[in-house]
Amino acid sequence: MADIFPLILGILILLASLISIRAGISVTVIEILLGVIVGNLGFFHAESWMLYLASFGGILLTFLAGVEIDVNMLKENFKESFTIGFLSFLIPFAVIFVLTYNIIGWGLNPSLLTATALSETSIAVVYSVLAEKGLFSEKIGKLIMVATFITDMCTAVALSVLFVKFDIYTVIFYVVSIVVLVLSYYLSDYIFNNVKLKNKLAEIEIKYIFLLLLIFIFFASLGGGQAILPSFVLDVILSRYFKENRGDLNVKSRFKTVAFAILTPIFFIMGGMKVSIPLILSSFGIFIVMFALRQLSKYVGVYYVSRYFLKSNYTYVTLMMSTGLTFGLVAALFGLNSGLINQTTYSVLTGVLVLSAVLPTFMAEKWYPPIHSEDIVESEM
Repeated sequence: MADIFPLILGILILLASLISIRAGISVTVIEILLGVIVGNLGFFHAESWMLYLASFGGILLTFLAGVEIDVNMLKENFKESFTIGFLSFLIPFAVIFVLTYNIIGWGLNPSLLTATALSETSIAVVYSVLAEKGLFSEKIGKLIMVATFITDMCTAVALSVLFVKFDIYTVIFYVVSIVVLVLSYYLSDYIFNNVKLKNKLAEIEIKYIFLLLLIFIFFASLGGGQAILPSFVLDVILSRYFKENRGDLNVKSRFKTVAFAILTPIFFIMGGMKVSIPLILSSFGIFIVMFALRQLSKYVGVYYVSRYFLKSNYTYVTLMMSTGLTFGLVAALFGLNSGLINQTTYSVLTGVLVLSAVLPTFMAEKWYPPIHSEDIVESEM
């Protein structure tokens, strides 16, 4: 009998978009919720190629998000963005570690892994929502992206430093990543500015970026590293080719079309399918406390400093910085595969991440939409 799940997946992707337009809610939220529903029906199981596409979709979202980072704004407002991004990581990491290690009584490594997974801000959710709302042309959107970039860099470094076991393959991964990044810095002009290659049906520019990301994914899996780390750096290196004044806006538009039509919906739906409601219910008390403390610590870490730096929209910034999913799922899956956490803990973590992706996003869009572009003010600190 033919596998029906690819057909179901196609229906879900289209249905999520229709519901999103009808309800006025981000399509990302709908995709996650549909994934939760389908995943807990027990009738559908994703195939390995779908899981790989979902993983690639997460990396692709990371790259697209990095492309939107305004390097000039990062330099000009480094104090603001770094403070918001770093506290968004540090305070949840400390609070969740104390909760799991000192109060719940988990071991050192499971507690560190949980703290790392729940300290992130979902760059995939943030990017999708900001792109959907057209906020990348506004200062508020640029600030959120830069702060998210800093938060996730801290999370990625923490995961790498605390848990990656270095061997020859790990060394190969980092060496290959550095070589690819250096070559991309010096050789990408040939791809993006060659009139014989630009804007052709063959889509050389998009395939070139796909190849670089696939190289990172392959050697990361080989060496136990994280492809998100070099992808972050590649974002910054290639971002100049996607700016409007380079005439490459069409490349970015086509790239987004490929990503948002199929790859990123698979990532979000698969993320929702990882939530096991029965396992969460079996540890419901821990789930509620962990979610509440994560969101509260994110609020404390972001709200007050955002209110100090911004004229307005600090609640919107706080809610968007409180989202979780992308790198948290990577960390949780790493912990499960490495034996650091069990299936129940993994489901609890995934449930917290999915709920943190849905609830703050819904609140931000419904009750605290950004109202003005001039948000950043000069601080007297």
